[in-house]
Amino acid sequence: MCKSALCLVCVSLLLGPSLSCYQCFVEVQDSLRLCWGHILSEHNVRNVDSCFRKLDRIFNNHERVIEAGRVGKGYDKQLKELLDGEILPMVGEFDKKRNNDTVYEERLQTAADNFIAAASKLPRVSGCLPPCGFQSAGAVYNCITCQYDSCELPLDCPVKEVTAMENSRSQMWCEVPFHLPGNIEVIWRFAEEVKTQQVDQFKEVTAGLDTLYSIPSSSLQHVGTYQCEIYSVQRSIVRLYFYLTVTPQVVAGHTELQEIFDLSLLPGGRFLPAPAGPPHSLTTSPLLLTACLTALLLLLFLSMGALYWSVLPEQTSYAEQEEDYLGL
Repeated sequence: MCKSALCLVCVSLLLGPSLSCYQCFVEVQDSLRLCWGHILSEHNVRNVDSCFRKLDRIFNNHERVIEAGRVGKGYDKQLKELLDGEILPMVGEFDKKRNNDTVYEERLQTAADNFIAAASKLPRVSGCLPPCGFQSAGAVYNCITCQYDSCELPLDCPVKEVTAMENSRSQMWCEVPFHLPGNIEVIWRFAEEVKTQQVDQFKEVTAGLDTLYSIPSSSLQHVGTYQCEIYSVQRSIVRLYFYLTVTPQVVAGHTELQEIFDLSLLPGGRFLPAPAGPPHSLTTSPLLLTACLTALLLLLFLSMGALYWSVLPEQTSYAEQEEDYLGL
């Protein structure tokens, strides 16, 4: 009867839905040795099942124990060392010996409190950096599943907009803010003319270690979505997307002229007004009228003077010819 009960306890311990740090790190055989001499004080009988229920209540269903076990990557070994340091001495002390349930209650509760205090001091910084990517280095240990939880971020990153002038260079960098393994492979793919994240629409362009994809002279045939996928040991880590728009040079020149024209217009399509102030009129400004008349008279005198001096040489020449003729 006793052996059958122990077998049932082992099966329930291994397959039961309630797991915690205790069941992640303490072997079943050690738990059986620990609970072998558990005595129910009320009936003075040995009951192993009751001991396992006590372990389940103190460790497996204890929120503080589970929270204390949420350590950073690589510190699960320290969790096991801390729990073994509390449980294994009790296993050696209680093995094949009878102890009342009150003794078990006190000793197990003290062990749980000591584990919480020590485990809570271990590093538990999560390095998860949104918005995307499988980031194993940022995971925390989960005592319910007995493994590290991933950052639970999507593999696909949001699409980034990239704009380039026709015949100019375009560059796209496949970079992420979190740490990457050393053995990575980078694959670039292209979906022509569409903005998409549908994997089946992409065709592979290049594969290797290059995280930079460069187009020396952009043209309209380069318009579309570029996908960069990073692998490590044939496992996808992250997928980045870039949507490239190429602006033709003719359109760019027209756009610049249009911007200049728009700057000269007011809202509603009206041109900028002339400087403020009443218009000047000749009839209303005697000073301006006098200046204009003076300028006209001066111009007249200068013209007459120029005409006089141009005629005078001709008259002199005629007189000299007449004197020469009479002298003959």
